[in-house]
Amino acid sequence: MAGDQVTLLDFWASPFVLVHNGKPVCESLIIVQYIDDVWKEKAPLLPSDPYQRAQSRFWADFVDKKLYDLGRKIWTTKGEDQEAAKKDFIDSLKLLEGELGDKPYFGGETLGYVDVTLVPFYCWFYAYETVGNFNLEDDCPKLIAYSNHVHKKIPVLVHNGKPVCESLTIVQYFDEAWKDKAP
Repeated sequence: MAGDQVTLLDFWASPFVLVHNGKPVCESLIIVQYIDDVWKEKAPLLPSDPYQRAQSRFWADFVDKKLYDLGRKIWTTKGEDQEAAKKDFIDSLKLLEGELGDKPYFGGETLGYVDVTLVPFYCWFYAYETVGNFNLEDDCPKLIAYSNHVHKKIPVLVHNGKPVCESLTIVQYFDEAWKDKAP
């Protein structure tokens, strides 16, 4: 909206905070829902149908909780625990791939809530594959093709009014800009 003042507080701060017109909104998924509520006429992220909204929220929650936890286990464990985490991670991605089906985006023809939730995890796929010694494309080719398609459309970070583009460059920028907080 014209005249809105929007600030995104330090990414590494806990929790993630959006300040809109002087009012803080906390936590990533809640921020995305807030953005959808405030600017829904410009580019809605959630469907208008209540059932489809509920489905989108379910899958976003699945991504937020399940993939984060399993990804962390892949790079913090070894042996049988890591193998179990890899299997669960791949099985979870296969479920997502089934939900995606033949659609270009989880919501259909346009980028939506589930897509915005999944994109930050995509930049970690290569790290998980490297640490866990596996290839996601072997098990989830449609999801990886989708991720490559979506990846080319949205990853831009604007920090202090300056854009930083592409996922890996953004991750490197985080490391350099906030190295004293979370290298």
